[in-house]
Amino acid sequence: MLFLISLNKMNTKLSFIFIAIFSIGYAQNETPPTAIDSIQQLDEVILSTNVIFGNKFVAKNRTGSSYFISPQELKKFGYTDINRILRNVPGVNIYEEDGFGLRPNISLRGTSPERSSKITLMEDGVLIAPAPYSAPAAYYFPTIARMEAVEILKGSSQVQYGPFTTGGAINMVSTQIPEMFSANLSASYGSFNGNKFHAAIGTSKQNFGVLVEFLNFSSDGFKNLPNNANTGFDKNDIVAKFRINSNPKPKLSQSVEFKFQYSDEIANETYLGLTDSDFETNPFNRYAASQKDNMKADHVQFTATHVLNITKDFRITTTGYYNNFSRNWYKLNDVVVNDTKVGINSIITNTSAYSDYFDVINGTTNSDANSLLVKANNRNYISKGVQTKFDYHWYGKNAFHDIEIGLRMHYDEEDRFQWIDGYNMNNGIMNLTNKATPGTDANRISSANAFSAFVMYKFKYNKLTLTPGLRYENIDLTRKDYGKNDVNRTGSNLLLRNNKVNVFIPGIGMNYKVNNDISAFTSIHKGFSPPSNLEGQKAEESVNLELGTRFTTKGIRGEVIAFYNQYSNLLGSDLAATGGTGSLEQFNAGEVNVNGFEMLLNYNLIKTNAKYKLPITFSYTYTNSKFLNSFDSDDSLWGEVNIGDQLPYIAKHQFNTTLSLEHKDFEFSLSGRFNGAFRTKAGSGTIPENEKVASNFIIDLSGRYIVNKHTVLTLNLVNLLNSTYAVSRVPTGLRPGLPFGVFAGFELKL
Repeated sequence: MLFLISLNKMNTKLSFIFIAIFSIGYAQNETPPTAIDSIQQLDEVILSTNVIFGNKFVAKNRTGSSYFISPQELKKFGYTDINRILRNVPGVNIYEEDGFGLRPNISLRGTSPERSSKITLMEDGVLIAPAPYSAPAAYYFPTIARMEAVEILKGSSQVQYGPFTTGGAINMVSTQIPEMFSANLSASYGSFNGNKFHAAIGTSKQNFGVLVEFLNFSSDGFKNLPNNANTGFDKNDIVAKFRINSNPKPKLSQSVEFKFQYSDEIANETYLGLTDSDFETNPFNRYAASQKDNMKADHVQFTATHVLNITKDFRITTTGYYNNFSRNWYKLNDVVVNDTKVGINSIITNTSAYSDYFDVINGTTNSDANSLLVKANNRNYISKGVQTKFDYHWYGKNAFHDIEIGLRMHYDEEDRFQWIDGYNMNNGIMNLTNKATPGTDANRISSANAFSAFVMYKFKYNKLTLTPGLRYENIDLTRKDYGKNDVNRTGSNLLLRNNKVNVFIPGIGMNYKVNNDISAFTSIHKGFSPPSNLEGQKAEESVNLELGTRFTTKGIRGEVIAFYNQYSNLLGSDLAATGGTGSLEQFNAGEVNVNGFEMLLNYNLIKTNAKYKLPITFSYTYTNSKFLNSFDSDDSLWGEVNIGDQLPYIAKHQFNTTLSLEHKDFEFSLSGRFNGAFRTKAGSGTIPENEKVASNFIIDLSGRYIVNKHTVLTLNLVNLLNSTYAVSRVPTGLRPGLPFGVFAGFELKL
């Protein structure tokens, strides 16, 4: 993560030239091949403080696989769902949960997808998971509708962006301070009373720049409760940025940029899914016992970034950051019948054995007081630190050198202060029968102090580029459990545990440019994920290899990559989101091999008409996994595992294709994505029906009409064929994907 090379349109005349050519030209597939070829010969490194690549040119010339989703691509469909945005990226596996992408489950190259907890997530180069070391499960995820670009990095270069280095890193680039006065307003409205309102205004002068941004995103939801209550959400984001900078002429120049971000969310979302038979009958229904389920959350971020350009070849970038995330997911956890308590996951997956419990859940039977136990899953997260990066490059005879050194001091914590309220069911309505005392369920603080450092060296000689790198992580993990009987936290029954880890994470990548049309690259690096605070528990480690090529031939641009990840110690986590108890305890899943194949192709079907373009994109990912040992776990996502079993929630086959008709006055884009069937428990052979999520093929359509240089009309149709499909069986039971929806809107620019 620590500071991040690439392009920045505010640094030096040359960087402005690069941005102008690539962010405007190449990103829109408008730069002639001869211009691209000539620029590819340049070795100049352009630096930035908040991006990994900055544009497609830098992404495709890395020594490891990478992908840059440009502002133009984000605008094409106007998605507010990160799941839909990432579908076009090879090597990304996702399982959905709520239909809107509020809490995504992202896997890169076969990492465990639950709550995106095994990849490095960043916003503007700063770790953005709630507590990335001590509790990385991403119950907070930045609102993608306010992002300007998304960067995905895989391969050896990710040793710069820990702590998770196995699958990859994702950096979301927020709206940048504009170079001149700019005011933008966009709004849309459509199905499920869904609406989006987004406004941003900013400007830059010689010695300062400012940006203010507001986003509201809401929906009434597409699921149905017996009492017709709202099943949607309402989310707000406010961002303010202010930059002070010296005059650009002196050799020694500097700037300081301050960023404030606040978001809040109210979501009437539940962990309670449906049984197979109920999903078959009406997949969009919800059981009566989920009527009180609700997530309330707010997030605050402060960052200050200082950039010191000592010379045109030497830069020091330092960022201080503070993130605070508070959430309370109030949701049904257990049901009590005849003084016997049973968890909702056991009930939904075995209704024949727990028919009395299920009748209470679906509201057909009245119940006693405190028969429905609703847990206030109240947590507060803090993530803060200081990071700095030194970047220096120089030239030798026929050679180019660049060295980056990064340091970070980081602290994060998760504070659980939870309780369980009791309800009864009366004629399908839940009534509060016992209000519990906060802190009487879970009452503990998990924390991490971490120091990390990396060095990355880039050497380019003629057509060969080498990037050896080394990362170091020193992590001290602690848990203080005050117990259910000490809500004032006096420490009278305090239980402590501690775990420490020191690790060096090496990696090296190589890229060889055969000519302007073809290059080959390969890399090998060590994969790492931090352990829990359980004393003596080992970290997750692996050896990761990739081999690929990028090419342009007869108008086809593309890349083909093979990868192989060999885990020596895969870690699983006990998450309520995957049907577990929610303790977050990690367990050793042993040795696992994951291998796969990624392909991306781009082609313009119309070459003879200058007025129109018909670009088509096709991406495909194959992922195969195999356990090399047997074990048993209490988490329903894993269950009993035998040698040869495959990882759950990883589809073997997935592809995405996008066809666009582009004209200077309008653009229409059709996107189709296929997600293969996957198993919901580790296993092999034919997937049992009660452990299967079937394959699906979903088509989306978008349109943009440019009225004039200030006004654009937009239209989005999601799930065009109105396919009914399941997206997962966790947290508890089958969950549907978003049905057909229509959304119309406009964009105004000054």
